Amino acid sequence: MASSISTGDKFVPEEDNFLQRHVAFFDRNKDGIVYPSETFQGFRAIGCGYLLSGFASLFINLGLSSKTRPGKGFSFSFPIEVKNIHLAKHGSDSGVYDKDGRFVASKFEEIFAKHANTHHDALTNEELKQLLNANKEPNDRKGWIAAYTEWKILYFLCKDKNGLLHKETVRAAYDGSLFEQLEKQKASKKHP
Repeated sequence: MASSISTGDKFVPEEDNFLQRHVAFFDRNKDGIVYPSETFQGFRAIGCGYLLSGFASLFINLGLSSKTRPGKGFSFSFPIEVKNIHLAKHGSDSGVYDKDGRFVASKFEEIFAKHANTHHDALTNEELKQLLNANKEPNDRKGWIAAYTEWKILYFLCKDKNGLLHKETVRAAYDGSLFEQLEKQKASKKHP
């Protein structure tokens, strides 16, 4: 497995580690650590309101901080270490990230093969509900809540005018490039 790179003070995620790349967007100062304030800034940058951004920063950092900091004590600043984000994978997910955070193409394709019944390359809200229910593991309330929250925010932010969540959008969410696209779109609306 390739290792993450630190160039000076900058953290660079592993090229093949989509989960690190996904999370690295929220590392606003690129030091390899995501604090709640950075999570908030990242959500604001992609177009979320103050309430959702605040909720997300608390929910995500409180839930993931200790898991990504093995062997380290509790911290009131709730940092998330990007290089260890694979340690915070939750249950009831799609399996698109493997245990090390790498992209599993067959699992990604399976989402659309099994659940995209109306359009082969997009999910409706109802199909998204079916996906979430199919991935729901028994007695995994935390994992299911995390999966539900992630997918519903993605759907809310990225569905098209017909209520469809497109395959290329979902793939971009997995590799983190979607966040950069949304940030650029939001910035261009401010400064046409």
